[in-house]
Amino acid sequence: MSDTSQTSLVRIIYVLHLVGLITGGITAIAGVILAHLNAGDAPPPLREHFRFQYRTFWIGLLYSVIAGITTLAFIGWLVMVFATVWWIIRCARGLTALNRDVAPARVDSWGF
Repeated sequence: MSDTSQTSLVRIIYVLHLVGLITGGITAIAGVILAHLNAGDAPPPLREHFRFQYRTFWIGLLYSVIAGITTLAFIGWLVMVFATVWWIIRCARGLTALNRDVAPARVDSWGF
């Protein structure tokens, strides 16, 4: 796969992640599968984007599960708002880095 088509794929996966907020995560699941499948043979900057994408999915899923469990204590709603904002910011940071042709900063971070 050429660098141009992989760059387009990275962009599509970010969009799938964002649309996942509306579709209940269905498109995000497709995005994480694509990210995992394409991370191994991508050139270094794009490999970091794929890694950033699948880490965003799995960490976001964990935050969502924690929010669901703590909803009974009413704090879960705040955790869900945090998780949603966190998800949007991570995708926006990734897209911004992709547009500058660099890897996202702090790929290993659990934060923004």
